[in-house]
Amino acid sequence: MIRLAVRVAAEQAELVLAELLELAPAGVEEVQCQAGAAAGGIVEYAIYGAAGELPALPDLRAAAGGALVEVRTSEIADDWHERWRQFHRAVLIEAPRVSERPSAALDTVPAGERLSAAPDTVPALLVRPPWEAAAALPHEGVREIVIDPGQAFGTGAHASTRLCLELLLELAAGQAARGALLDVGTGSGVLAIAAAGLSFAPVLALDHDSVSVDAARANAAVNGAAIEVARYDLRTQTLPWPAPSELDASMPSPAPVVLANLLRPLLLELAAKLPDAPTHLIAGGLLAGEVDEVVGAFTARFELHERRRRRSGEWAAVWLSPA
Repeated sequence: MIRLAVRVAAEQAELVLAELLELAPAGVEEVQCQAGAAAGGIVEYAIYGAAGELPALPDLRAAAGGALVEVRTSEIADDWHERWRQFHRAVLIEAPRVSERPSAALDTVPAGERLSAAPDTVPALLVRPPWEAAAALPHEGVREIVIDPGQAFGTGAHASTRLCLELLLELAAGQAARGALLDVGTGSGVLAIAAAGLSFAPVLALDHDSVSVDAARANAAVNGAAIEVARYDLRTQTLPWPAPSELDASMPSPAPVVLANLLRPLLLELAAKLPDAPTHLIAGGLLAGEVDEVVGAFTARFELHERRRRRSGEWAAVWLSPA
C-alpha cells in the first residue's frame, strides 16, 4: 500500500483541500505540521491506495498550485486501515435553539450558533464510527448515528458535513410534515440516514461511486434507517424526481427536499439538471467564496430564497427554498 502525501502552506490549505477532493473524492487524511512555510505552518494531506489507483503527481501538483511545499510517497504497513481510524472521531451536532435576532433568517450564521423554533423540536445528533465504543450520551435528546465510512466520504467530522447536518436539523425543526428527500452525492449515507431518523420519507440516496453506494447501504442497515440507495451519475443521467400522483395524474407529487454535499462544479451541474424547484435545498461542500455563485445558479432557474448560510473556517453551506 502506498501513502501519497502533499504538504501545503497552512494559509492556503482549505483551498487546496477543495481541489484535492475533486481528485480523491473518497477523502484525504489531514495532518497539522507545526513548522515551515516561512513559519506560517504546513498542512499535510495524504491519500492511500495501490500505485495505479492514486492520482497522478502532475495533477496533485497542479491542484496544490503555489501553496505546494512538497510531495512525498512512502510504502506503509498492512495495518494502515487501523491507523486511518484514528482520524475518525465522534462528532456532536447540537439541536437548534431559539434565536433572539429577528432578522436571523437572512444572516450569515457562524458554525456553532443554533437557530430554530424550539430547542426540543429535533434531537441533537452524535455521529460516531463503529470502532469507538458507545458511551453515555452527553445529555437528553441526543440521537446516535453509527457511520463506518469505509472508503466513502462523510463521517460528520468534516466541516462541510457538519454544516449540512446543522442546516438539516434547523430545517426539520420548522417542518411539521416532513416529506420526500433526495440526497445527491450521499457518500457514507450520513445525511440520508439522519434525514430518515428525522422522519423524512421516502429518502433516496444517490452516488456515482459504487463503494459509496455499498457503504451507505451498510450504514443504513446498521442504523435501521429506511432509505433507498442507488448508483447515479449526475453528469449523464436524469435526476430521479417524484412522478405525478397515481390518484390524479394532473397533480404532481410534492417536490422533495434536496441535500447536496458536493463540490462547486457538481453543484453547478445540479442547478442545471434539477427538473423543478425543490421544496428546500441544502447545498454544502463549498468554499466561502463560492456560495454566491452557486446560489445564483439555482436562483437563475428557480425563484429560491436564501434562508440561512453557515460557515466553518473556509467551508460554507447554504439553505434555499422557494420565496
